Amino acid sequence: MTATATPKPATLPSSLQRCLDILDDKKAESLRLIHVGDVSSVTEYYLIATGTSNPHLRALGEAVMEALKACGEEVVISGAGDQSGWVVVDAYDFMVHLFTREMRDYFNLEGLWKDGTLIES
Repeated sequence: MTATATPKPATLPSSLQRCLDILDDKKAESLRLIHVGDVSSVTEYYLIATGTSNPHLRALGEAVMEALKACGEEVVISGAGDQSGWVVVDAYDFMVHLFTREMRDYFNLEGLWKDGTLIES
């Protein structure tokens, strides 16, 4: 079961929209945006995407981090150089989770946050 789909709101945070655009430009696959603000006290959105390899994940994570810093956002990145198949960029109001296909299937964040609202892109 997946999160209920809803159209993209007219006003996403600009830094979140920038991350969506960058990941699309950098050929991230299967982008999903889930609003979890109603069911999580940790963050408002999870942006989940798949990279084709660990080097691709690292490049995606660095591009997202640089874009967020350019927007004046404070960010924390983890997993970018550890070959784990999972990179997380925490921008506090939203989190970007970048996975290899295998790790995305294994951790299944979409299933974990099925009570969230899937935002159509």
